[in-house]
Amino acid sequence: MDSAPSTDRIGYLPDRDQTLMKIVVTGPFAVGKTTFIRTLSEIPTLHTEEVMTQASAPHDDLVGVPGKTTTTVATDFGRLTLDDDLVLYLFGTPGQHRFLPLWQDIARGALGALVLADTRRLDHSFEVMDLVEEQGLPYVVAVNTFPESPHHPDEVLRKHLDLHPRTPLLQLDARERAGCARALVALSEHVLARLPEDDRTAPEDRP
Repeated sequence: MDSAPSTDRIGYLPDRDQTLMKIVVTGPFAVGKTTFIRTLSEIPTLHTEEVMTQASAPHDDLVGVPGKTTTTVATDFGRLTLDDDLVLYLFGTPGQHRFLPLWQDIARGALGALVLADTRRLDHSFEVMDLVEEQGLPYVVAVNTFPESPHHPDEVLRKHLDLHPRTPLLQLDARERAGCARALVALSEHVLARLPEDDRTAPEDRP
């Protein structure tokens, strides 16, 4: 599977058979979900960011992210085509617990999840991974390497996150397209490997 999607911004999907996959991009508050989707989307992205106010201070933990001034209050949306015949619809979730009902609505019908994590606040990822597992979604964990974040080898991160041996783990910069694309390729392969054979067969190849 080619990990280098086209850099052209395209609008309508071509008139041919394609596999469409809904993917949830999730993670705790201020982990880089909006940036990730903006970096990869081949269409103009939809964002629902609002400026944070004093009213949110008791609810939004800014420890480790003091420069955070906006937050997603509904969803982010983008689209990415891989290999011309696999189209990923990317739905970003809010990171705060108070948006849990909305998170569950966004995740409904998804085939997989990309969980973003931050080494400054790894423990904040556990609740999100629990939610993903409760939804029965296969997932990949991608550690967003902020410049000021501590860096650790994959084996150390895997141990601290208590990941299943078959759960893929990657490190990336959410501002860099190549690394983000590799994460979605890994997730797509992980999802497709778990689908029943009938669901992985192209319509024209089915009996």
